[in-house]
Amino acid sequence: MDVTSLPLDSDAMLAGLRPWIECESPTFDPAAVSRMVGLAADRLRALGARVEHIPGPPGLGDCARAVFPHPRPDAPGVLVMAHLDTVHPHGTLEHLPFRRDGAFCTGPGICDMKGGTYAAFEAARALAEVGHETPLPIHVLLTSDEEIGTPGTRALIEAEARKHKYVLVPEPGLMGPDAVCTGRYAIARYNLTAHGRASHAGIRLKAGRSAIRQMAEMIPRIEAMTNEDCTYSVGVVNGGTWVNCVATVCHGEALSMAKRQSDLDRGIARMLALSAKDADGAPRFDVTLGVVRPVWEPDAGTLALYERARRIASTMGIDLTHGSAGGGSDANFTGALGIPTLDGLGLDGEKVHTLHEYIEVESLGRRARLMAGLMAELD
Repeated sequence: MDVTSLPLDSDAMLAGLRPWIECESPTFDPAAVSRMVGLAADRLRALGARVEHIPGPPGLGDCARAVFPHPRPDAPGVLVMAHLDTVHPHGTLEHLPFRRDGAFCTGPGICDMKGGTYAAFEAARALAEVGHETPLPIHVLLTSDEEIGTPGTRALIEAEARKHKYVLVPEPGLMGPDAVCTGRYAIARYNLTAHGRASHAGIRLKAGRSAIRQMAEMIPRIEAMTNEDCTYSVGVVNGGTWVNCVATVCHGEALSMAKRQSDLDRGIARMLALSAKDADGAPRFDVTLGVVRPVWEPDAGTLALYERARRIASTMGIDLTHGSAGGGSDANFTGALGIPTLDGLGLDGEKVHTLHEYIEVESLGRRARLMAGLMAELD
């Protein structure tokens, strides 16, 4: 298969991607995520795929699975796995519109990871258009909660992945324009609660104890635990109700990340040890463990999959490299299960999760060709 001859035009793909970017889909709005999943499902149907709607987990958006036309559609195949929720709240389009500026294009979720997902669909379309029948059926799983650690769809992801021989994940190619991910660091999330003592802030300020101040004192202590083996950061804090009341409760969320599972396990123990009580036994500061993503270290199956991708890329004049990356993805789960998985197949770009998120437009065609090459020969 000469992937360089496939009918994949970056400009045309960008035009097709635009409605996806302008369909805002923040994780915490299930209806919005469901609309986005529905939009992607419509595209799959237009390409001839058989699509199954999957009701979302409680409080989360819907999901979908699909399979492209194939003589053995229910056989173990290649699973393209993607999430369509984003970190960007409603209204982000006002500050980060879909806008092309020369070689680049901006928009909420365009890099993480709607652009790569669209490119994967286009890869399957291009193969069908030239009449190439893939050795294995191409399956798709679209989920709705990756940006909050996949609390609701992990079981679905693992069950679906176990049915297939390979997993391709079009998360953004943030390791560089000529690189893919063959591993991911282990990640843990924590729920933090500081407890104060109520008092009137104007009349009896000293009689109270501010939970907000308690949290503020704990944040540098938590982040100072960061070392070469494990990082710690606090990303969410909220507390207080009335400015004239000493705050009695303050909530927060923290994250730790490690290259090795053993390092993360030790990091979890350090975080949980920060829980403390007052002399009378009343809680002062609580840390509870939230979602954990297992470490994914490349095995022989994943490295063999990478070697195939490297050979395909070489026909495009690309020297494809690989490595493990920080920032979790749902590939953590499939890779940890031992299923050959290749991640970071999505678009080249940068500044994801910010108001400057962008892609390199030409990477639409380039990455679609790489994924098409894998789909065309994996057996």
